[in-house]
Amino acid sequence: MNKYELALVVSAKIEEDARTAVVDKAKAIVEKAGGTITNIEDCGKKKLAYEIQKMSEGFYYFIQFDAEPEAPAAVESNVRIMENVLRYLCVRTDAE
Repeated sequence: MNKYELALVVSAKIEEDARTAVVDKAKAIVEKAGGTITNIEDCGKKKLAYEIQKMSEGFYYFIQFDAEPEAPAAVESNVRIMENVLRYLCVRTDAE
């Protein structure tokens, strides 16, 4: 099992309940792909480097999980089509 981190930038124009639902859906996608979530970090609202879909701010979430090497591709393919996710990135983290 490898360690991975999924970074999500969620739209700032939606309500808090909808943001929570987006993060819960992302967690469910990770678990469905065979991942075990180890940590979820909510970094709050931050200014984007450039406008995305006419938005200049977004909410940042980082989900750390352990999974097999095939899992990130499955996670990304499902997160890609989620509404209210402006950007995402799934990377492998090395043990420190």
